[in-house]
Amino acid sequence: MKHSRLFKSAISVLAGAVILSCSASAALADDEVTLTIAARGGSHVDVINAVKDKFEKENNCTIKILGLENASLKQKVSLDSRNEEGAFDLVMLDDPWIPEFAAGGLLLNLTQNGYKDDPDFVTTSLAVCKEPYATGDTYALPFAGNVTLLFYNAGVLDKVGAKVPDNWQDVLTVSQKVKDQGLLGYLVRGQQGNPIVGDYLPILWAMGGDVFDKDMKNVTVNSQIAKDALALYIELYKTGANYDKNDLVASVSKGKAAMSLGWPSWFISGSDSLANYAVIPGKKDASSPEYSAGVIGNWMMGVTANTTHKDLAVKLLQYLTSAEVQISAADKGAVPTRTSVFNNADLNAKYPFYQVLLKGTEKSKVRPRTPLWGEIENVYGIELSNALTGQKSIDDALNDAKAAIEEVIAR
Repeated sequence: MKHSRLFKSAISVLAGAVILSCSASAALADDEVTLTIAARGGSHVDVINAVKDKFEKENNCTIKILGLENASLKQKVSLDSRNEEGAFDLVMLDDPWIPEFAAGGLLLNLTQNGYKDDPDFVTTSLAVCKEPYATGDTYALPFAGNVTLLFYNAGVLDKVGAKVPDNWQDVLTVSQKVKDQGLLGYLVRGQQGNPIVGDYLPILWAMGGDVFDKDMKNVTVNSQIAKDALALYIELYKTGANYDKNDLVASVSKGKAAMSLGWPSWFISGSDSLANYAVIPGKKDASSPEYSAGVIGNWMMGVTANTTHKDLAVKLLQYLTSAEVQISAADKGAVPTRTSVFNNADLNAKYPFYQVLLKGTEKSKVRPRTPLWGEIENVYGIELSNALTGQKSIDDALNDAKAAIEEVIAR
C-alpha cells in the first residue's frame, strides 16, 4: 500500500513558516505589494511551493518562503496583531487558538466580509473555524486535516486471535491477552500536560464525559463518568507502558506492543505505514451508546485583521484551501479537509487510508473551546499524570484537577 508524505504536515515538529511576497505589475500599481503568510512549517512549505506558480502568474506575484518555528508562530502573530499595519497578511493556526484569536481581534471576520461557507469542507473541519464553535462566524478556513486514530500491530493482534476492537472494554480485553503472551498491550502517553490530556480525552469522550458541561459553565472533570474513564485508562496502562512518542511509535511498529492512540504523522510517512490504523472507538462497551471520540487537530489559515491587502489576502486564502490545491499537492504533503478530495477516486487508489481519515474526521471532537485551554490543559494534565503514576488516588487527582481548572478560570 503506497502512502504519501501528506501526514507530515498535520503535526510536524519541524521549524518553518511561509512568507509570500506578491509584487503587482507596474501597470496595476506604483508600489510593490507584499503578502506575508506566517505558517506552520514542515510539509506545509512543500505544499505551498508546489502550487505557488499558478497563483503568481495569475496575480503577478512573486512568492518567497521564510522559516518560523512552531512555538514562535503564535507569539509572533500575537505580537504583530498590536501593530496598526501588520507584517503578516495570512496566518496558520492550530484549531485550539481560534477562540483566543477571534476574541482578541487578530483575525478578519470572513463572514462579515462576504465569505459564504463552502459545503465541500468536512463539517467538523469547518466547524472549528467558527467562533462560537460550529454556529458562529467564520474566521479561518481548514488548510490541513488531522485527527487522532487508533494504531495497532496486526501481527500482535493475530497472535491472540483478536480483531480490531471497536469499544474500549474490548481494547482492554485484547491488551490483557497480549500481556499474557509476554508482550506489551496498550501504550499510553502519560507525561504531564498536553500528552496525557490528548491521550485520555478520547476515552472520557467515548464514555459520554467531558471537561465541562454542555454550556461550559461547570467543570465536570471529577464526575463519576470521568472517574470510571480514568480507572479504565489506568487499567490499560497496566497492560503496557507509559512511553513518550518515539518509543511508543517504535514499539507498536516493531510488534513489541499491540495498540496506542496517536496522530497520523507518527505512523504514516513517506511511502509506507509503520502500523495499521482505525477510527478511535467511540463507546465504552458493545452495548454502550457511541460518541465522537477522536481529537480533531486541523491546521487553519486565516487573514489578519490588520492586513493592508485584504482582498488579495482573502483570494489567496481561498486558493490555498481549494480542492484544486489539495488534489494537486497531495504528493507534497497536502492533507485533505474537503469531502470531494477525500473521495477522489484516483487519490483513493493511491492512498487507501483516506477513507479511515475521513471517517475519523467526521467522528472527531473538538477540544474545549476557550481562550484559556492552554492553561487548563496544563493543570489538568498534571493531575491526570498524578493519578496514573499513583501519586494520588483517582478521586483526589480529579478533585484537585477541578479546583485547579476553576482557579485558572477565576484568574
